[in-house]
Amino acid sequence: MAQTAHKLVIKVTAGSDAPERCSQAFTVASVAVASGVNVSLWLTGESAWFALPGRAAEFQLPHAAPLPELIEAISTGGTITLCTQCAARRGIKEEDVIDGVRIAGAQVFVSEILPDGVRSLVY
Repeated sequence: MAQTAHKLVIKVTAGSDAPERCSQAFTVASVAVASGVNVSLWLTGESAWFALPGRAAEFQLPHAAPLPELIEAISTGGTITLCTQCAARRGIKEEDVIDGVRIAGAQVFVSEILPDGVRSLVY
């Protein structure tokens, strides 16, 4: 029998530059939260922009759930983290991000993915 993950860590590297991959990451994260899984979503690369107010509303992909709704769903039962270096490269500061988004680096990411019972996905 397959082991059930106690935690799911998802790193999304894509934004508007690869909309289907981006949407898949947010969709999987929100479905996992709705299923009762402890979810940690990491915004890296071009997805870093979605940590800013209003940016998710600009994202469009036919037949996909609206990104603001997915972010809200993920926030209700999971954590959303913006990569420190990705934020710095884009001039994003802690006071700029939407409520509930933290900024953290690789050390925190590694500490989240290493424990037993954790599954990780990268989109």
